[in-house]
Amino acid sequence: MADTIINKRLTGIVVPVGALRGKDSIGIGEFPDLVEFAKLCKKMDIGLIQILPVNDTSYESSPYSALSAFALNPVHLRISELAEAETYKKELEEIRDKFDKAIRFPYYKIAKAKMDLLRKIFIDNVEKIGRDAELSVWVEKNNWVKAYAVFRHLKEANEEKSWKEWKAFQKVNAKDIEGRWNDSQHRNHHLFWAWLQVNLDKQFRKASETIANMGIILKGDIPILMNLDSCDVWAHPEYFHQSLSAGAPPDMYSPDGQNWGFPIYNWSAQEKDDYSWWRARIKAAEKYYQAFRIDHVLGFFRIWATSRQYSSANMGRFVPYTPIKKQELRELGFDEGRIQWLTLPHIPTNEVWESVYRQGGCPENEIQRVFDLALERIGNEELWLFKKTIKCDADINALDIPAAGKTYLIKELGDRVFLEYDTDVYSCIWKYRQSRQYLSLSEDERGKLEKFLAWKKEISEKKWEKDGKKILSILTESSSMAACAEDLGVQTECVPKVLNKLKIFSLKVVRWERDWNMEGEPYIPYGDYPELSVCTTSVHDSTTLRQWWNNEADQELFAAFNGAPSLPKSYNPGTARTFLRQAASAGSRWRIFPVIDLLHLTPRWYADDPDSERINVPGTSNEFNWTWRLPASIEEIGQDTELISAVKELSAVSPAPRQGKSPDSGAK
Repeated sequence: MADTIINKRLTGIVVPVGALRGKDSIGIGEFPDLVEFAKLCKKMDIGLIQILPVNDTSYESSPYSALSAFALNPVHLRISELAEAETYKKELEEIRDKFDKAIRFPYYKIAKAKMDLLRKIFIDNVEKIGRDAELSVWVEKNNWVKAYAVFRHLKEANEEKSWKEWKAFQKVNAKDIEGRWNDSQHRNHHLFWAWLQVNLDKQFRKASETIANMGIILKGDIPILMNLDSCDVWAHPEYFHQSLSAGAPPDMYSPDGQNWGFPIYNWSAQEKDDYSWWRARIKAAEKYYQAFRIDHVLGFFRIWATSRQYSSANMGRFVPYTPIKKQELRELGFDEGRIQWLTLPHIPTNEVWESVYRQGGCPENEIQRVFDLALERIGNEELWLFKKTIKCDADINALDIPAAGKTYLIKELGDRVFLEYDTDVYSCIWKYRQSRQYLSLSEDERGKLEKFLAWKKEISEKKWEKDGKKILSILTESSSMAACAEDLGVQTECVPKVLNKLKIFSLKVVRWERDWNMEGEPYIPYGDYPELSVCTTSVHDSTTLRQWWNNEADQELFAAFNGAPSLPKSYNPGTARTFLRQAASAGSRWRIFPVIDLLHLTPRWYADDPDSERINVPGTSNEFNWTWRLPASIEEIGQDTELISAVKELSAVSPAPRQGKSPDSGAK
């Protein structure tokens, strides 16, 4: 099935399920809304619908912060379709009246309202539900639900705190979970969560099957990582390295990198049982999807990980990576003093005064506390090391010193070439070439060091290729779904090779598809995008195409690239048609556009504030993120004949001729 799908040239659309405004939904998109949306897509000749993750995230709005790799989010359940909900029409109308007119949905409030009503319905019908043979059969076929139900009940009993904070049941095994599930005292509590999941499964499967029968592919999104506070990490701690937090290294958008807080995988432990957890996860997704997006595919090769003692990803390292050992540094000609210079921050006296006193505005009489509490002098030199008690930014923040001193010292933690993460074992700081230590090296020392590090990277690349190929093979072999990779970020040489070999689509985001090594950094011609790729104009973590053009783009360069040098400075439907038509001509077999970028093809759906149309702003945590809704109901949007006609035109665009400049996978 996958081969048949990936050979089709398709135009698709990306939409979060929660963003849908169906005629029967209440304040937030629900699984049956997908069918109504698919009917609109059919009119527009859209052949694929891609959604964001729909796993249970409890009261957290981010779909990438799941409590379970298998359980679906109850917020997407259509309560009115439950057999037990016939007499609750008044309550449902009250929820609709309260939330349905909101421009962005208040996730927590809607989730709470729906869960409260669902619990009331369950309690009123518990005896009937408890006798349901279909529910019992479903539970046995979906054995994961037992651990999930036990986890959810315990989480409720602990006021929704992380399992790390529970007074009991922090550490469990399969026998403990089974025993808790079978405990008659808690039977109804567990049954509630199973009842929710069986109904979610029914509704999502029905929607998925209907969409498939319409000839439209439904593409899911499988986040690579799990929330630390999740059923899976709690029930299977052996599969995770919990002391390390996954993220991304520093870049032009995140100078300190990204620390996501998710644990990284213990792949050797997963290999021992033939990756059964991942196989089951892919099989579960196959019930609903014909294609799936592998979030952060680079993490299957190597992942940027930071010890949990640091908040900044600037102090992270790639895992796996061929370690740098002290003996090797000695063999390069660095003695103990030189190794200390390379591995520890060395802070000049005058810089403390400059940064904390003059620039930071700290009173002169408080500067001495910075030296006394945080630093120790090297002999009689005007040079200081951190005290041995200070290992991370949390240690600095705990000191009774001025805020300017804390800010400066935390920045200085990363001013070194190597970070010791185990005894006499080091990794490179991402920005090591900017450190005072590296800049002080002689030309000969730098040459030796760079040659040594290049050798380490070469060895690591071989392992990354081997590991990535092995793990991704497991994923692609475990189902008939077509696989698509989100391969943005810092690239390795092996990623494009492995993706191509395994017939996994790479991702091409137009604004980032440039020849970064050429003067002027020209855009890659659309026709040169690889066939085995997905072309898109925006992603959920980026600005919309409208925002990008108005605020971020080199307008003159991009307009000329698209053959329209006289485009207006402010984005409008004509601009949208120009850009989307060009993107639709990409050599990529699949062109999948965010719904908001398509809605901008007509003037009717432009928000007064372009920033209000964004889905997520990475690095921020607030009620805005992940709560975007369609600007009108699906039915009303379906009456926009101009929009339908414009999207149909995109679907009919043929690929542009190749010019022989095929881009590498992903952004640089």
